[in-house]
Amino acid sequence: MSFDQVQPFSPSNGPQQVAFHRTELSVILSLYGRMVAAGEWRDYGISTLRDLAVFSVFRRTAEHPLYRIEKRPKLRGRQGQYAVIGMDGQILKRGHDLKTVLRVLERKLIRSVT
Repeated sequence: MSFDQVQPFSPSNGPQQVAFHRTELSVILSLYGRMVAAGEWRDYGISTLRDLAVFSVFRRTAEHPLYRIEKRPKLRGRQGQYAVIGMDGQILKRGHDLKTVLRVLERKLIRSVT
């Protein structure tokens, strides 16, 4: 292979990983704190992958996540880059605005307090 066939490494070929921005995490962690105070949630995990970022919520550490909050930038122009997914894999809400999407979980908080 000659040098003219080798492509130089360029980190600008696209994002290496998708991650939540600080403002997005602030919104998510605010909801998380309220749910912990209500006794509904106990642990969380964050995954940053090539196509998506995932905030997983657990009732107990060793369980499967109760909910996954996903950010998929490739869906930004379509149905929205944010989604809340239930334990069974069903999409509970999808949209362009994170606060609007998270309202589906806030309704569960209102039900658990009353």
